Amino acid sequence: MNPADVAQSALPVAASADVSLIALFWQAHWIVKAVMLGLLSCSVWVWAIAIDKIFLFARTRRSMDRFEQAFWSGESIEELYRTLSAKPTHSMAACFVAAMREWKRSFESHARSVAGLQMRIDKVMNVSIAREVERLERRLLVLATVGSAGPFVGLFGTVWGIMSSFQSIAASKNTSLAVVAPGIAEALFATAVGLIAAIPATIFYNKFTSEVNRQAQRLEGFADEFSAILSRQIDERG
Repeated sequence: MNPADVAQSALPVAASADVSLIALFWQAHWIVKAVMLGLLSCSVWVWAIAIDKIFLFARTRRSMDRFEQAFWSGESIEELYRTLSAKPTHSMAACFVAAMREWKRSFESHARSVAGLQMRIDKVMNVSIAREVERLERRLLVLATVGSAGPFVGLFGTVWGIMSSFQSIAASKNTSLAVVAPGIAEALFATAVGLIAAIPATIFYNKFTSEVNRQAQRLEGFADEFSAILSRQIDERG
């Protein structure tokens, strides 16, 4: 047979093999499609969480800055407490309100002894800090899960796609590149989608975990300073 005739006969096969991303998705096995759809959904979820956390941490930092400015401005802590206790508070203001509420309860009960007051104040501030850290860490586990499991889920789709591709090759008894390439490309597309979901999730998880730790350290630093201020007042009243 003339080689030119062979080349001419291979052209329709090569032309019919559409390897665009949309075509790869629609031509994939239904299990591979389910894997890719699940990973794309996880990717959208990851970005939604990331955007929410970016705004949350920005609001928390601004709230801490405003509170510290008011706290160290020389304003009476009693007046600051009355202002903050009248509305829901978070972050550093919540820690301050919790400590002041315990302080006022102890002295307004006309207790003769203030023994244990310092310990109670420290405990309520620690509980307030723990609640704030829990609020900041909410849904970070989703990022960690997608970041660690996403590539493996994509790899599962790739393995299944390659198995299906080999079965199709065996059934057609044709091992030409034009027949093999689309099936392999469909399978590898699943791994690419898994990495698209996992890489941003891992980056965001590390960034937000570091941000939570910084804000937790800032809260603990304020709690130590405020505890020392109240301790001096307890000693003066004692």
